Amino acid sequence: MPAPAQPLAERIRPRDLSGFIGQSHLVGEGKPLNRALQQQTAPSMIFWGPPGVGKTTLARMIAEVTDKPFHNLSAVSAGKAELRAIVESVRGTAAAKRSQLDLFGAPAAEAPADGVILFLDEIHRFNKAQQDFLLPYVEDGTITLIGATTENPSFEVISALLSRMQVFTLNPLTISEIKQIIARGIAALGIDIDEDAIEFLANYANGDARAALNLLENTARLYRASSISAGHLRDTLQSKHLRYDKTGEEHYNTISAFIKSMRASDVDAALYYCARMIDSGEDPKFIARRMVIFASEDIGLADSAALAVANDVFRAVETIGLPECQFNLAHGVAYLATASKNRDAGDAYFRALDDVKELGNLSIPLHIRNAPTQFMRELGYGEGYRAYTNESLLPDAIKGKRYFRNEL
Repeated sequence: MPAPAQPLAERIRPRDLSGFIGQSHLVGEGKPLNRALQQQTAPSMIFWGPPGVGKTTLARMIAEVTDKPFHNLSAVSAGKAELRAIVESVRGTAAAKRSQLDLFGAPAAEAPADGVILFLDEIHRFNKAQQDFLLPYVEDGTITLIGATTENPSFEVISALLSRMQVFTLNPLTISEIKQIIARGIAALGIDIDEDAIEFLANYANGDARAALNLLENTARLYRASSISAGHLRDTLQSKHLRYDKTGEEHYNTISAFIKSMRASDVDAALYYCARMIDSGEDPKFIARRMVIFASEDIGLADSAALAVANDVFRAVETIGLPECQFNLAHGVAYLATASKNRDAGDAYFRALDDVKELGNLSIPLHIRNAPTQFMRELGYGEGYRAYTNESLLPDAIKGKRYFRNEL
């Protein structure tokens, strides 16, 4: 079959809620996005959820019903220049309207202050400076910002911007919902597909409709068969040109290899897997965040400076962004991989946590309790407390128990 002008996922994208599948907690009758579409208005918002669950589709529906110009940018490639051009276009439109009103003697203040809808995909890729740039235009209504992210926005979006946006959480699509979308794709391609293949596709998608449709379309293009089987789908997956899926098996395999390489002090392997993730489109902040965890979990007391280095790398990645932050990542990876390793602190904590879960809230010894009032002091709270002592301060039931075993 000839290659279509648009990907299958784009061709069957629904234009209104009557064709939208999934997210009933947001788009069902009386739910917030349903009401926003009915009222033809919407605040700035963030759609937080995994890939392929309808974030872009919902943004386009909102733009359609609010009758505002729609700009679709990806934070991976866009910067301040693109944002500035959008702001200037809004201001230019407003100035033209004011001039038109002036021709008829109407006060300039009567010119409508129309804005635009900016859909910013992967908003978590914008660094702090880029997000700061958006803030005044979101605040004054020049831009109605709809951000989409697969990362927790409370970690990735600056608090000043987040406080001016409403966060909606989107869920992975169910198997049943994925099958409904697959049926639309099959109809659009004009092919037959057996039940085993549909089942395979729905499970492969793991809640991501785009993943299912892309595999279906690629298989139809590769095999040009009148009927697609599960075998055809499996064979298509063997292609080494498949895109790195940040929520799929390859994602978890690669980050696992990265961590284990640093743990084994194999600096070359650690740098390789770091480079592989970046080249495949992984968010550098995800890598840096794992490095911060690793610095305490695996290096710990063997080199306490490792945590400071990892935190500095994370802040540098967050502030600078790609491509320059690759140097920061390389610096941090080399340091962590070559550092001595010690897990005593973390292991001790989890041994203590086991007792907390098994034994519950054991009674705290009276002499180390807080005694803010005379009544509590009369009950013995704080009595006999000494700041420096070799006595075990654990509850009586576990007094003297050792969790921390320093092997340094």
